[in-house]
Amino acid sequence: MAKSYYEVLGVEKSASQDEIKSAYRKLARKYHPDLHPNDKSAAEKFKEVSEAYDTLGDEAKRKDYDNPMSGFGRGGGSAGAGGFGGFDFGGQGGFGGFDINNIFSMFGGGRGHAEDEIAPIYAEVTLSFEEAAYGATKEVEITRAESCQDCKGNGSKNGTAHEKCSTCGGSGTIRQVQETLFGRVASNRACHKCNGFGKIIKESCPKCSGKGVKKITSKIRLTFPQGLEDNQQVSVRGEGNAGKNGRKGDLLIRVRVLKHKHFVRDGYNLIMNMPITFIQAAVGDKIEVYNLKEDKFILNIPEGTQHGTVLAIKNAGISKGLRKGDILIKILVEVPKNLSKEQKTALKKLDTSLKISQYDKVSKFRMD
Repeated sequence: MAKSYYEVLGVEKSASQDEIKSAYRKLARKYHPDLHPNDKSAAEKFKEVSEAYDTLGDEAKRKDYDNPMSGFGRGGGSAGAGGFGGFDFGGQGGFGGFDINNIFSMFGGGRGHAEDEIAPIYAEVTLSFEEAAYGATKEVEITRAESCQDCKGNGSKNGTAHEKCSTCGGSGTIRQVQETLFGRVASNRACHKCNGFGKIIKESCPKCSGKGVKKITSKIRLTFPQGLEDNQQVSVRGEGNAGKNGRKGDLLIRVRVLKHKHFVRDGYNLIMNMPITFIQAAVGDKIEVYNLKEDKFILNIPEGTQHGTVLAIKNAGISKGLRKGDILIKILVEVPKNLSKEQKTALKKLDTSLKISQYDKVSKFRMD
């Protein structure tokens, strides 16, 4: 009994489109004729896998295939003359001739010339708190595939030892026509012979073994914008792996931002906790405060400042153009420990001189 398309791709009947697409790509790479020259068995397997995906990868075709009344799904065959009691939906019958480009093809499908599927590369960079706040230019070391200079990225010796693909005539695509329940369906697929490039390499480049690219470790200078956050990902287009014929993928960089000794950021504002003595809080004081650019500001602590009070120094935070943030300072009043006998006596003397009305919260608090 012939295998069903689901069995061919090795997926369950309930598989999602993403699962079907993933299974197809793995099998297509495994049995691709370029990897198995002159292997008829692999070529047949590749054809079988492609046929299965051509149906299951299309929601409408898959629905017809799964419908037992269509005569399509039971035997895993085509819906040509068999279909509905031998009705002929080809030619001008039925819905006429559809022209559907299979955009899900791993090789670029009906769009014409195939494009390599280039996976991004990943790197990590560490920025200081100040660099993240104001932006910075850093050197980043990466290992990536770069176009081979000897063959200019096309994989052939001296960049010229190739010929037009005889199977697709150099177009990179092959037109397929199938008889279906809805009539004759035409689709363009990437040529299996040349992998969609339209050219066949006669003699591979000795420097890159015909791959068109070589792995190279190098340092590149990148400018990171102002305001990056810890663990943020930055995408740099065109700085990733190179594919054949010069197309490049992206570089994805994970940003690590070091903590500051005093500050945390909230947009353009800088936030910090500042401990002061209870004497400073009671009688007031003036304290020097420095921002990220070492500019000095004077923080005025009014007398009677309470624990948890937030004081602001305007326009002293992070600046960008005409925009300026503030420094927001949360006051933490600290009570002294390990008092001597004399200190305790002095404090008690002070306490007896104070009136209860001088304490806002204490005077209003009642345990009823």
